[in-house]
Amino acid sequence: MTPQVLLVECEDRRGLVHAITGVLLQHGVNVVGNQEFVDVTSSRFYMRTEFDGGVDVHGLEAEVRRALPSPASVRLSSSTPKRVVVLVSKEHHCLADILIRDAFGELNAQVLAVLGNHPGLQPLVAKFDRPFHCRSHESLTREQHEAEMLQVIEQHQPDYLVLAKYMRVLTPDFVRRFPARIVNIHHSFLPAFAGARPYQQAFDRGVKVIGATAHFVTANLDEGPIIVQQVMPVDHTHTARDLAQAGRDVEQMVLARALRLVFEDRVFLCGNRTVIFD
Repeated sequence: MTPQVLLVECEDRRGLVHAITGVLLQHGVNVVGNQEFVDVTSSRFYMRTEFDGGVDVHGLEAEVRRALPSPASVRLSSSTPKRVVVLVSKEHHCLADILIRDAFGELNAQVLAVLGNHPGLQPLVAKFDRPFHCRSHESLTREQHEAEMLQVIEQHQPDYLVLAKYMRVLTPDFVRRFPARIVNIHHSFLPAFAGARPYQQAFDRGVKVIGATAHFVTANLDEGPIIVQQVMPVDHTHTARDLAQAGRDVEQMVLARALRLVFEDRVFLCGNRTVIFD
């Protein structure tokens, strides 16, 4: 039996762990894993509890909420795989990694469709028997293009959007439709080496480390809460092409780890930071 997951966030006070697990005990379930954290700067309490046993979802959530200081966020996570639409442009590497992991059930998610602003990745998506929708941005304003994208997205009703090297900046209005539900991946050079050919810029500068960052998308470009970062050392023997290939490899790993954490409900937002129970 797959454990169920209880997710709690509230103001910190003494006895919270005891109060929450006491409710679970009253419902006759068995706690198999528990992680908690207090952010001292905000005095916020976060807790993720895995347990075995059937429960009345609404009844359990209501009882836990009554045991906590108000207001509190209490949610019982479903074990159902998350519904995902992937947004892409021209680069294939992150999309290919997601499709392979999806095919082997490694993401706790189901890729419902891939939506691109260029047609080139359609043959790749077809190999995995997933719908591919192309909505070109040519001759359209950003708002017009996003309206066409939303028509496609709303057909699938996803839980999350994944930007797998989608190279268009999303408007604040679009982002507000999916709060903490859009995950992006990019190289970790930002704000340095912004714009075109970042790895050539990095090579010209002689960098000694490259990396990638996965984060939630907010209205502030590339400044959303960070989920995962990873770096790797490089040296003078790496050409600009070597750096780009290494960067693609790191981006795949970082995005895959971030998606696993998000889709397994291991990530809490704490202002513009994240609390992660790995």
